[in-house]
This record gives sequence, C-alpha cells and structure tokens, in this order.
Amino acid sequence: MDHGALDLSRLQPVLPSPLQPAEDERFSRHGVTLLLKRDDLIHPELPGNKWRKLAPNLRTAAGRTVLTFGGAWSNHLRATAAAGRLLGFPTVGVVRGEELAHRPLNPSLARCAADGMRLHFVDRTTYRAKTAPEVLDGLLSRFGDCVVVPEGGSNALAAQGCTELGRELRGRTGTVAVACGTGGTLAGLAAGLDGRQRALGVPVLRGGFLGEAVRGLQREAFGGPAGRWSLDERFHFGGYARTPPELHAFADDFEDRHGLPVERLYVAKLLYGLTVLAGEGAFPAGSTVTAVVTGGPEPRDQPPEPSDSR
Repeated sequence: MDHGALDLSRLQPVLPSPLQPAEDERFSRHGVTLLLKRDDLIHPELPGNKWRKLAPNLRTAAGRTVLTFGGAWSNHLRATAAAGRLLGFPTVGVVRGEELAHRPLNPSLARCAADGMRLHFVDRTTYRAKTAPEVLDGLLSRFGDCVVVPEGGSNALAAQGCTELGRELRGRTGTVAVACGTGGTLAGLAAGLDGRQRALGVPVLRGGFLGEAVRGLQREAFGGPAGRWSLDERFHFGGYARTPPELHAFADDFEDRHGLPVERLYVAKLLYGLTVLAGEGAFPAGSTVTAVVTGGPEPRDQPPEPSDSR
C-alpha cells in the first residue's frame, strides 16, 4: 500500500451533517428553539463522533496498521475495523478481558474479526496500564509498525477533527450541547465555534475529572484554552451505563415525539439534561440550543460496555 495516500472521501460521508428542528413545548414554552445536529447520519459504519475523531487519525496513519483499544462491545473497535475493511488498511484491537479469548466471539467482536481486525485479549490489570510505555512497547514488538489510537479515539488529532463540528454550527445556534465520555468531542467543538457561541458538555460518567481532561486535550491540540465551554455534571444517572427506568421513559417519550431513535448511554442523558435546563431557565428566551446526536441506538439486547467516549 502507498502509505502516503488514504482517501477518506471514498467513504462518501454526509458532511456537513444535517441540522434539524425539533418542535418541543418543553423548550418552546420558554422561548427556546431546539435543534438536533444529526452526526449519527454521517456514515452508517462510522457514525457521529466516530467519524470526526477517527478521520484525522486515519489520515495520519496513511495506510499503516492502526492499533487501538476497547471493551467487548466497543463501538470504537467496530468503527475502526470497518474503516480498515472499507479503506484497505490493517487493524489490531486490544480487548479488555483475557477470559474472552476462550469464549465464542460476541456479535460485536465477531463483526470486528469479519472486517479483518486482529483481536488481542489482555487482562484487566494490563488494560488499565495500556498507556504505560512497557505495555505499548510489548504490543508494538508483537504487532510491528503500528499507529496507536487511544481508547475511544480521543487524542489531540481527534480534538482537531471535532473542530469541524463547531465550524458547521457557526451562526446557527447560541449553545451547542454534547454528551461526554473523555471530552475529545467537547474540546474540539468548543474550539470550532465562534466567540459568541458556547459549548456545553454533559458528562455520562461520575468523578468530576472531565474538566481537566478537556483542558489537557485543548493544550495538546491547540496549545491552550480554546472557545467557551462548561460542564453540567448532574445528568450521569449514577455513572456510565447506568440507565434507570426514568431515563428509558424519557427516551421512549422523546422517540415518540420526534421520531428519532435515541441512544441511551449518551444521547438520552444529553437530551434529558437539556430538558431540565430549559425548565430551569438556563437558556434565554429567543435563544437556540443545539443537541449533537453523536450516535444511534445499539440493539436492545446488547449489554452496556464502558469502552467508548465522546
């Protein structure tokens, strides 16, 4: 393969992604317009922030083997494997859970394998240390010349890729809100908006660590703070993959109102949070708020897996 050329335009991504109005009296009664930024429609196999975060990493890899990390049901692993199949470069997936090596592959990992990804299972202690030099050195000695992309795809290149999301929304809205795992999308989104707009992150994990993570990504990607952004930590519903009945009821209702399939681990928490904020008067009358739909729902029988990030 020519390592100097990797034409991602062959995948025909839908860019800019559609921006759709969502008429909802929970917002309109306060004079607020709700828009949905449908990043879930960018590409069927690399939807939403998977495209925006992976594309710059794949361009840099330029056809070399991409090695990345995820859990047993990782959307990020599936997207990376699909990109490898579609564009013709090798992929390696380092999977959390050594015991999985001795079991039949679940549908998600089977899809990765069918797309040509080499799966390498490691124990959870090793997985937690996946950024340690000795672990990375061991992986590179095993698999050869690889470009390493972090779990969920969040790094400086990913943040730079997500600036395009902000640019697509310049002049279209006042506030742009996104659900957050490790903060890569928020870091880039804020940098891409103009100075009058602000980005709002809704963390789906507990812990209060996300602010420093976003600041760190912006330092790495842009040399320092970029854009106006804030976090509201109230809507994680107990932590990653916690989806209590109240959240499912809200998501079912939103689907009925708007005909939008609502992904539960990220998007439902975002939309719920915005609905609460509108009721609290957080958005001025006459303002426009945009919710970024970063992905579509998974099959309902799939167990949640805390391995991806927004």
